[in-house]
Parts: sequence; C-alpha cells; structure tokens
Amino acid sequence: MKLRIATARQGVTWVQDGFKTFKTQALALTSLFFLSMMVMSLIGAIPIAGTFIALALLPVSTLCMMIGAALAAQGTRPTLPVVLAALRVDKERRNSFVVLGVFYALSFLLVLGFSALFDGGQFARLNLMGGEITREIVEQPAFQQAMFATMLLYIPLSLLFWHAPGLIYWHKVPAIKAVFFSLIACSRNIGAFTMFGLAWMAVGIGFGIAMALLSALLGTLLGAWAAAAIAIAGSVMLAAMFLSSVVFSFRDCFEAPEQSDSVAL
Repeated sequence: MKLRIATARQGVTWVQDGFKTFKTQALALTSLFFLSMMVMSLIGAIPIAGTFIALALLPVSTLCMMIGAALAAQGTRPTLPVVLAALRVDKERRNSFVVLGVFYALSFLLVLGFSALFDGGQFARLNLMGGEITREIVEQPAFQQAMFATMLLYIPLSLLFWHAPGLIYWHKVPAIKAVFFSLIACSRNIGAFTMFGLAWMAVGIGFGIAMALLSALLGTLLGAWAAAAIAIAGSVMLAAMFLSSVVFSFRDCFEAPEQSDSVAL
C-alpha cells in the first residue's frame, strides 16, 4: 500500500467522476443506497442495542456504495446480490470490519455525548431516538451550540474513517491501522478534500434551491404529498451521488493493490 498525493483540482474531479458514474447506473445506485439505509433503520428500531448496531454497520454501508460505484464505473450493474457477493471476504477482513464498526459507533456516541454538555442531551436524544424537531427547539441557543459542536467534531471523525473501509477491503489493512492511515491520507491531501467539500457544498445549495422551486410548483399543482415525495426522492438520489464519488477519492489517494480478490478499482 502506497500513499498518493492528489492535487487540489482532483477534489473537483472526484465530484465529476461521481456524477458521471451515478448517471450510468442511477437507479441501481439509488436503490442500493435506499436498501442499505432501510436495513439500518430497521436494525436501529431494535430496542437497546439496535442504534449501536446500526451505527457500527455504517462503515460497511459506505463500502457497499464504494463497491457499487466501482462496479458501475466498469460497466457492471451494481445490484444488491452483486455487491453482497463482492463483500464475501476472508475471516481476517470480516473481523477487521467488526472492530472498525464498533470503533466508529463508540466514537460517534462519544461525539454526541460531548454535545450533551451544551444542551443537557436534547440534541443527542433526537439523533439517537428520533422525535419531532420543532422551530422552538432549533432556535434554542443551547441546542444550536450542541449542533455546532457535533458538526465541528464530526469533521475529524470523518477523516479517521473516510478511507478505512476501503483500506480493509482492498488492501487488507487491520482496522486500527486503517483508521490511522485514513487520517494520514486525508491530511496529506487536505487541498483535494477541501475542494471536494466545497464542490459538494455548492452542489447541495444548488440542489436545495432547485428542490424548493420544484416542490413549490408541484405542491401547487398536485398537493403537498407530491412535493414531499419529490423532496425525499431527491435527497436520497443526492446522497447516493455523494457516496458514489467517495471511491474515486480512495482510488487517487492510494495505489491499487497488485493482486486482489476484491472488485477492481
């Protein structure tokens, strides 16, 4: 495994490659993302341990989208059976994914726990157990501080786990080393990731404006249910597009393994 240094411009290219790849298999990639989210939602509904297990599965869910995008880039339809077949790895990597998942879940809960210092845990409870987020709640200064603190801490948490699933899958790196190398790779390529983040921020703003206009139009013509359906479908597609671009950041930050039983990059 050898680290690559990407130019800042490549961060924008990752976004473009994600769009191009998503376009070739939009329905399959959207379905793959929707199914993975549905599975985690069902698991999260299990009392007591469900939320922790769902959080622990998030790195593998991200890897599913990375594999799906890699398959789509090669012209293969990334259906759920195909992706699950690609996820059949040796025992060593399976154990690494378990360790990675537990580490991620504990780290995320720790971040939410820190946010409780600002608002007594209201923001954390809404994230973990759900509930209605009203305007009155959002406008509370303590709630806003907790939300901001969580967002601020989630950035380094994302860098720790950004490449980790791919390093385990493609390079057979143990979980803790994968987290360390992920942080190093993101730090060394901070220019590219900054451009990547800014590009997606611009896409998100443009998408939000377009969805607001479309929802207003459909709400007038067809009713509020149509506007809500379009907004939800659009959000799912945007999330699938974003995750489809992640594999290209991994590809440009690490050299491809010489020999691998995994999906080719």
